[in-house]
Amino acid sequence: MTLIGRTRTRGVETLSLDAPERRNALSAALVGELADALTDAGRDSGVRAVLLTHTGNTFSAGADLRDPPAPEALVGLLRQIVELPRPVVARVTGHVRAGGLGLLAACDISAASHAATFAFTEVRIGVAPAVISLPLLPRTDPRALARYYLTGERLDAAEAARIGLLTAAGEDVDETLAPILDGLRKSAPEALAETKRLLTARVLETFDRDAADLTALSARLFASAHAREGMTAFLERREPEWVM
Repeated sequence: MTLIGRTRTRGVETLSLDAPERRNALSAALVGELADALTDAGRDSGVRAVLLTHTGNTFSAGADLRDPPAPEALVGLLRQIVELPRPVVARVTGHVRAGGLGLLAACDISAASHAATFAFTEVRIGVAPAVISLPLLPRTDPRALARYYLTGERLDAAEAARIGLLTAAGEDVDETLAPILDGLRKSAPEALAETKRLLTARVLETFDRDAADLTALSARLFASAHAREGMTAFLERREPEWVM
């Protein structure tokens, strides 16, 4: 079964997360297929930009608890988006949770409709937003992240744009994205690649410095007793034992 849809319009390669029955959760298979699709787009001279979007009402629910990717694989995917020699633009019309927010932060530009909602839900299942912090911390307001990381509260698209998680939010995400994609189509490919390199230098410094430590932290937390209880409670649709 194909988990990533691919279409192209006027040089923009659209990659759609296409596992709506699993809320586009980041399974090992989906992460691998998305990485392959990004590799193809990065090598294709006919691709001016990549548009990352989704089917169904959820962009991504985060890691697939039944088939999670290895932390190293998720780090590799996030870094691949940051390093891709094409601008990567996220288009969101639904919910984004946990690891899905790492995908947004790795993208160069991200836009969402007002129907979208966002939440860092890791703390509620006994883990932490470790690996996804690699692109998030350099690009998002630190005081806002402190609140939303620690509480798991839901935020809307306007708030996500205010804190830097999104580039823009609007009633119609395609109207919001139209001038952005038009601008990318008018830009010289090598100029785009070099400009992206300038913009992502600090993010890649964070990957170089912190990826190993955050990968180890993620693996340790997911193996903990709290994580087992939190994930079991989530799958059983009940509150975990620590809720007061």
